[in-house]
Amino acid sequence: MLRSNVMVDDAGALPAIPAKRYFTIGEVSDLCRVKPHVLRYWEQEFTQLKPIKRRGNRRYYQHHEVLLVRRIRELLYEQGYTISGARNKLEGGRNGGRRASQNAQLSLAEVRRELLSLRDVLRGEM
Repeated sequence: MLRSNVMVDDAGALPAIPAKRYFTIGEVSDLCRVKPHVLRYWEQEFTQLKPIKRRGNRRYYQHHEVLLVRRIRELLYEQGYTISGARNKLEGGRNGGRRASQNAQLSLAEVRRELLSLRDVLRGEM
């Protein structure tokens, strides 16, 4: 069955990724159940997706890029993100850790201040 730009079979699960170094656009299309023209479009929209181009502009995807295509597919088709929303989500993974770390440091500073003020209160009562 074919639904829009997504190829779907009755099982619904994506096939296992074989242990290969490089995959052609046709192979990635089959592994991710996305049409080749959609993969080419995603290369323009997602800067992280950069397959190697060789003779005659043939694209060769590596294993990590196949996983990225599957993640993009999941965000767009299963979780309902827009292209820009999926792009932000993927880019946020890098900066999100830094933000969480800064928030944790702020929280620790607040906890420390609170503990010090409690210590001062308790010392005053003794």
